[in-house]
Amino acid sequence: MTQNPQDRIALSADEVARAVPTWQAAEATLSAGYRFANFVEGIGFVDEVAAIAEAHNHHPDIDIRYNRVFFTLSSHDVKALTARDVRLARAISELADRFGAEQVTAEH
Repeated sequence: MTQNPQDRIALSADEVARAVPTWQAAEATLSAGYRFANFVEGIGFVDEVAAIAEAHNHHPDIDIRYNRVFFTLSSHDVKALTARDVRLARAISELADRFGAEQVTAEH
């Protein structure tokens, strides 16, 4: 994916909240977690997210906990959240919907 100069512009907290309301923004990170029927389904989801991330040339931190998968996104080069993070968060959310995943917080 070609780098868009707009992708280096930091988004405000309000812009991020409006764009991906089901994700949690804190500092310069965006996080979400999903629960799956079992470990294998969660790993299948991660495999598909990996392909999406590679296509976006923007790679999340991934924490796998049996049937739960947690993502943290950040534009490290900008030290802020950007349109890259929002695009990847939306793509992950859409895929989670197709998998029928339940969104969870880290406490679950």
